[in-house]
Amino acid sequence: MGVLSKFQLLNSTLTYKNWSPAFAGVFGCIAIANLYSGSFRGKKSGQSLSKNVKKAGAKTGLDAEFFEKIRRLLKILIPGPLSMEVFYMVVIGLVLLARTVADVYMITNATSVEASMVDRNPIIFAVSVFKYFLNLPAISLINALLKFSLSELKLRFRERLTKHLYDKYLGGFTFYQISNLDNRIQNPDQLLTQDVEKFCDGIVELYSNLTKPILDVFLYIFKLGRALGWEGPGILFGYLMASMVVLTKLRKPIAKLTVEEQVLEGEYRYVNSRLIMNSEEIAFYQGNKPERNALMGSFQNLVIHLRKSIMFRFTLGFVDNIVGKYVTNIIGWIACAKTLFDMENERVNNMDRNEIMQELYNSGRMMLKLSEALGRLALAGRDMTKLSGFTTRVDTLMKVLDDMKKGRFEKGIVSGTELQSGRGTLITQDNIIRFEDVPLVTPNGDTLIESLSFEVPSGRNVLVCGPNGCGKSSLFRTLGELWPVFGGTLTKPAKGRLFYVPQRPYMTLGTLRDQIIYPDTIYDMTKKGLKDEHLVEMLEYVQLTHILEREGGWGAVQDWMDVLSGGEKQRIAMARLFYHKPQFAILDECTSAVSVDVEGAMYRLCREMNITLFTVSHRKSLWKYHEYSLYMDGRGSYRFEQIDENSDQFGS
Repeated sequence: MGVLSKFQLLNSTLTYKNWSPAFAGVFGCIAIANLYSGSFRGKKSGQSLSKNVKKAGAKTGLDAEFFEKIRRLLKILIPGPLSMEVFYMVVIGLVLLARTVADVYMITNATSVEASMVDRNPIIFAVSVFKYFLNLPAISLINALLKFSLSELKLRFRERLTKHLYDKYLGGFTFYQISNLDNRIQNPDQLLTQDVEKFCDGIVELYSNLTKPILDVFLYIFKLGRALGWEGPGILFGYLMASMVVLTKLRKPIAKLTVEEQVLEGEYRYVNSRLIMNSEEIAFYQGNKPERNALMGSFQNLVIHLRKSIMFRFTLGFVDNIVGKYVTNIIGWIACAKTLFDMENERVNNMDRNEIMQELYNSGRMMLKLSEALGRLALAGRDMTKLSGFTTRVDTLMKVLDDMKKGRFEKGIVSGTELQSGRGTLITQDNIIRFEDVPLVTPNGDTLIESLSFEVPSGRNVLVCGPNGCGKSSLFRTLGELWPVFGGTLTKPAKGRLFYVPQRPYMTLGTLRDQIIYPDTIYDMTKKGLKDEHLVEMLEYVQLTHILEREGGWGAVQDWMDVLSGGEKQRIAMARLFYHKPQFAILDECTSAVSVDVEGAMYRLCREMNITLFTVSHRKSLWKYHEYSLYMDGRGSYRFEQIDENSDQFGS
């Protein structure tokens, strides 16, 4: 087939493709106009988005705030000019430049091959094909190196951002406070995993998708300017600027849609996780039907939103194709034709028909590449708009984590009282716990006790009693610094000298040794001068040495939450207490599954180790191990007094 026939076929094909989507594009524009009129605002959809979803998507878009967020995040992703991240960005830029040069070479070489066939010259044909073959390894290496560099840069960005966020998330009690003292982040696990990954992928893809077209534009404009003059490429560039303005305006809702989608995905995952965590209770109640309704309701909200999002992208896709692809081709044809139709162009006038066809074919391919590059630049706004959604999510997480570190919490308002923190005073002092006019206030703003005052020096064990909801847990959370001191003055030892043993102890992932020394590591244990022989003593204290042989020694790894019985887990937790030997310990019904004789032995050992106890229990057998009692009646009153074993101190 001759060069002219090829151009006729290309012309007819592109003309058909340009006309047929044009009618669909009209429909697309109408649909987008309808969408802008309010169909994406959750009106009359049958299911409304939650307040958290609406709040999450309130501030998104390609504005100055978005670029400021990107700047803050880039300071984390790229720590310095000599970092490996900068190295890979430079490599990607050079590889993209090499790829553009390779594209130009392949265009020129392909034109030479086809011209030799038209001229029926086998020698030029063989030389051109051989040159093409010799360059295949280099071209293949360029493509492979580009994929490798992009993947490595994505991984490095994700590694840096994840480490930075986890340093904040697991610094102090932030991981607890973000879910219990603040309600701005509903699913931190999703943000730390899925959203971080998508943000890092998106910013690397944006860098790649912008760098390559920009290099292509400059190179092809230079090549075409020399061949056809500068007016044609200038027309294409002007069209690019105009189309970017139009498409950026039309794509504005994508950022908000992305944020809302991630929030709904998080809510759906949360409902599923609740089912897994509470499966036993749900099974006992035979709660299959209400749980299915809750799950499917959450899933249906997500489906409705995704369907709206798909419809929006479908209709916007029509405009994207027309503006970014087909009309760009038309502009390219016009630019080529303008030069060739110029009868005063001496360079074109001096060419014969065959040379004009070859020049047109060569320039046409470059013009096609230029139009593709300009189209990708015009469509890059779509990727940037979507990236702004993930940027908002990650930036919000960083702001909340910073607020947690500063003691700033935002919780709902209950009974007209907004939660405020940091008004009380916390004093660190060994061997004493003293409450001076400290209110017990929940994160929701409920005041359980207006003013709590008592003093417990080392060696004075206290039995804490009262009905559910009276403030026992609030007292311990304040003592453990999980909750802020909302008023008065609290004097207590440092965090590491106050230990908490709950009714359902936590068993960490790892070996049997790890269960005893948690949260210490083997290095910490060795630093304290302790060995496995000392851990055996801890097991002897709680009458659990048989577990060593049963489970295969200290290095055995099991799912300890399932392998150990309730009583064994409680005794492991007490062995953990004896390992750490704190000044004070909070025992929250932690021996409910332990026999009375073993329980008594453990309490006597605490006395011998000078561990002062705050014990939550209603067992009268434990009175003899305590000197004072703290009784909270659940109505805002309390009594702190010396225990008299002959009286009913905990009655109403």
